[in-house]
Amino acid sequence: MRLDKFLKVSRIIKRRAVAKEVSDKGLILVNSKQAKPSSNVNEGDILEIRIKNIIYKYRIEKILEHATEEKALSMYSLLEEKSL
Repeated sequence: MRLDKFLKVSRIIKRRAVAKEVSDKGLILVNSKQAKPSSNVNEGDILEIRIKNIIYKYRIEKILEHATEEKALSMYSLLEEKSL
């Protein structure tokens, strides 16, 4: 699944356009490599997202095409939240 779509479906970032913008700015790493919005993500990948002065680290648990709010929470697990 594309990174920008995963972020929207999982509700980590509410809108796909915002996910694309954050990714284009170089603020998202997938497995420690800078990611583009079109980068493919898989189960087990580690995402690092920098928003303002906080870095969020997530592990992708499931890939779902569509998800309710409850199912969206099961798509990832928060590994770390670190202030800069």
